Amino acid sequence: MNGGGASLEWEAPALVLSVAPFGEADALVHLFSPAQGVSHGLVKGGLGRRNAATWQNGNLVQAQWRTRIPGQLGTVTGEMAGPNAARALSSRSSLACLTSLCAVADSALAEGEPYPGLCQDSAQVLAMLGTQDVDAEISTLIRWETILLRDLGFALDLSCCAVTGQTDDLIYVSPRTGRAVSQEGAGKWASRLLPLPRFLLDDSDYGTPEDWRDGLRLTGHFLSRDVFGPLHRPLPAARIRLADIVQSFVTGPEGL
Repeated sequence: MNGGGASLEWEAPALVLSVAPFGEADALVHLFSPAQGVSHGLVKGGLGRRNAATWQNGNLVQAQWRTRIPGQLGTVTGEMAGPNAARALSSRSSLACLTSLCAVADSALAEGEPYPGLCQDSAQVLAMLGTQDVDAEISTLIRWETILLRDLGFALDLSCCAVTGQTDDLIYVSPRTGRAVSQEGAGKWASRLLPLPRFLLDDSDYGTPEDWRDGLRLTGHFLSRDVFGPLHRPLPAARIRLADIVQSFVTGPEGL
């Protein structure tokens, strides 16, 4: 990567967040790399038969991005480094997690703003999809959403009750402040609070379908209000589909 000011070229491992057709065989791609953040570029022949498997949402690629003029759309070449999309095809929930993560990151993150920690966390989540049980995958995806909220400046505070200060019996979150609330602290306001699934307080707990539903409702509230609301965007359709799939796990045993 060139030093000094905006670079006209870089090479790095990058996650493919979105792919859109451009002409007959070219592709407009959005990449997420540690030092460059989200970058947009044109892949010549990206949708051709030889390259289509590489340029799929969720894949890790070794990418080269170049432009001649600062601010101009770059051109991208790259090689497959991690076929995450193919692995996620093993189940509809794995694929839903992959498409949701990519859509949320692509819509929420500003172009050119680096989030190295979030990029690494995203790569780890995408690499596990299709290799774990559904409970591990969905709970991990929800934890990733809390990390994204934190990195964007909207961290949930689940350390203690906002009312009493106690650290146990935390079962709610205030939809206004994002702070945890205990059963005692909730009092008559319990019906106005968001349920706090227990797996968000214990990394060894993967939760139940009801917990996942509550977790997606919790993160979805703050994503909608604090991240997408100011951008005048709704929650991405892929994120809504993931919530629908989780709801089907709750209402019907055939979902799992």
